[in-house]
Amino acid sequence: METWHVVLLGFIEGLTEYLPVSSTGHLLLTEHVLGITSKGRTFEVLIQLGAILALLTVYAAKLWRMAMALPSDPQTRRFVVAVLVAFIPAAVIGVLGHSFIKTVLFESPRIICLSLVIGGIILLIVDRMALATHYHDVLEITPVTALKIGLVQCLALIPGVSRSGSTIVGAMLLGADKRTAAEFSFFLAMPTMAGAFTYDLYKNWSVLSTDDISQIALGFVAAFVTGVIVVRTVLDFISSRGLSFFGWWRIIVGGIGLGALAVLG
Repeated sequence: METWHVVLLGFIEGLTEYLPVSSTGHLLLTEHVLGITSKGRTFEVLIQLGAILALLTVYAAKLWRMAMALPSDPQTRRFVVAVLVAFIPAAVIGVLGHSFIKTVLFESPRIICLSLVIGGIILLIVDRMALATHYHDVLEITPVTALKIGLVQCLALIPGVSRSGSTIVGAMLLGADKRTAAEFSFFLAMPTMAGAFTYDLYKNWSVLSTDDISQIALGFVAAFVTGVIVVRTVLDFISSRGLSFFGWWRIIVGGIGLGALAVLG
């Protein structure tokens, strides 16, 4: 890949990782358009480290307060358990289906585009539903509810579905308000993305060259910078504007992609 390819993909990763639009779907479609690919589709997963660190940077103070409260506060302990429980389903299915996901689903632009469109329609529908809300603070989410959200997150193993989109919608349908749903998606992203990064690095370390590592590092920086900006703004945006903007975004991108595939192949 050229340097500008790496920077562009890092920018897209940081921009879309925490929005309900599918960062992986956008990365893979961009690579398809540009006619580029990475060894074992590893670059697309490993540059997520930049987005992870962006989230940890913005949430550093809150995470520190939770760490200090962990020994004495039952609600904080219950919430940590809830996040870990929610992480388990995707971790198990991701490991078991790793080869199929990387060699089949990642290589199908049509599946990605269809997932974008269908997910966009779901966002528009859910955004207009009058849902009862029981959770107004992320610490209120119970392990049982978190497990259900984690099961919904497994859908995001299909590129184009969106990890944040599936968890936000799942949390809203289970009684969380929009801001709480989006914030729980942030917390669940930490172990989920870290796990995906670690496992993919373990599986593909032997095939990475010095050039690959340099590209991943540059993509990481670009993802980190844009990720910080998005994390600082997206909660307020979703709270005030809802999900419709992202639903239309997905439908437009997926629709253009399906049209291009029909015409150009």
